[in-house]
Amino acid sequence: MEPYLVEMRGIHKQFGGIKALDGVDLCVRKGEILGLLGENGAGKSTLMKILTGVHQADTGEVLFEGREVRFQSTHEAYSLGISIIFQEFNLCSNLSVAENIFLGKENRKHRWFLDYRNQYKQAGEIFRQLDVEVNPLSPVRCLGVAQMQLTEIAKALAVNPKLLIMDEPTSSLSEVEIEKLFSIMKDLKSRGIAVIFISHKLEEVLEITDRVTVLRDGKNAGDIDTSKASRERLITLMVGRSLDDLTAPDRVKPEKEEPVMEVEDFSGPPFVEGVSFTLHRGEILGFAGLVGAGRTELAQLIIGYTKKKRGILRLEGRDTDIKGPVDAVKAGIAYLSEDRKNLGLNLAMTVRENLTMCIHDRLRRWLVLLDQKMERRRANNLVEKLHIKIDTLEQLTRNLSGGNQQKVGFGKWIATEPKVLILDEPTRGIDVGSKAEVHRIICRLADEGAAVMVISSELPEILKISDRIVVMHEGRVTGRFTRQEATQENIMSAAISTAEVKKGVCI
Repeated sequence: MEPYLVEMRGIHKQFGGIKALDGVDLCVRKGEILGLLGENGAGKSTLMKILTGVHQADTGEVLFEGREVRFQSTHEAYSLGISIIFQEFNLCSNLSVAENIFLGKENRKHRWFLDYRNQYKQAGEIFRQLDVEVNPLSPVRCLGVAQMQLTEIAKALAVNPKLLIMDEPTSSLSEVEIEKLFSIMKDLKSRGIAVIFISHKLEEVLEITDRVTVLRDGKNAGDIDTSKASRERLITLMVGRSLDDLTAPDRVKPEKEEPVMEVEDFSGPPFVEGVSFTLHRGEILGFAGLVGAGRTELAQLIIGYTKKKRGILRLEGRDTDIKGPVDAVKAGIAYLSEDRKNLGLNLAMTVRENLTMCIHDRLRRWLVLLDQKMERRRANNLVEKLHIKIDTLEQLTRNLSGGNQQKVGFGKWIATEPKVLILDEPTRGIDVGSKAEVHRIICRLADEGAAVMVISSELPEILKISDRIVVMHEGRVTGRFTRQEATQENIMSAAISTAEVKKGVCI
């Protein structure tokens, strides 16, 4: 049997009063794809940061190719052939795609001068191997989230790693792009390169991995060959209990359809062209489509984050002119961005400050001072409602796990009690148990009368919680389906079509 490439034994790590890792073991062989699972806060990212030199273990040992190592920096890990794709992007927005890929490992000519031409050529070759279209010359700040994710993948592959760690690499990719990524992973495996694959998408883990290690509350919960694993077994190991029903609760769509938001002929070329739809009170309207279909751009036009070329927006029957996100919030429209790091949260602020930042007008005393008791009460209620794992409300948001950061962003907008709630990839980076909780919260908000617009790249999610579904392709609506009409086949057919599928009657 192939010897272990990496062995981590008895790893302990504590941050302040929080024990992140408590005697964790992990091992992976050359040419093996190891799945690493666990709920948000289970310790997965911390363990990988120790392996890559971002953090150092308090106690325990790490062996790489049979030799004990203790990385003091990411550069030391990188020099031995360990590369990681972090869940949060680690890119310089002012540099080009190619410059980001080769940052710290630049190609040089005549020793002193950077060889930009060769860097662009090599970056283009990596993207051709991935079979995706990303312009190496483009500034990163001009990329969408999916293209940033592909740039991170290219950056990791550029060093020909011995071990590649992927932390939620598919969270922003379409089904087609995920298939391409899996093909790359299989090629790496055939060349003897080990891969540690972290994902909350259990179907992906079961499809691509050879073995799965599960963490729970900073400890080992199980290690199982994928051939002997099942979705139910993995869930039980992750959460310590059986989740027999992860579906959203059954909902009865209101008989009286009261239009809350009407979008008519919205256009903002080149991403959105002639989009119209109606969102009713108590309804969950799902928006499906491939990456780049224009769904996020449509949402940003609605809230005034980007300027539309033409179109009419009506709220409760009245024409409404929204010039920016502040106007949108005042009008009762809340938007949870898919990019929580840059647009959804202020990571340098506390959990309390993030949760209440949009409701200061409701928390003031004497027009100026905040009622701190009321603020803490509101924040605590949201923490309990969303099951956010924190040590204290004064904890910096950047120190939370990715999934818990997402919940804080969700709670920030729930606090505003909006008429219209636009959720862009609301469960991105959230574990299976938390995802079920978020689905239940979305359904409960709709039951209480909120009009909810959900943008998601996960077809099972869209099919599970939506009352109606709108499908987009290249900025246009190409399909409209009721819950009864919607199937994965119908939605995918519309998602790759250039003309609207004549199926369904919703408007």
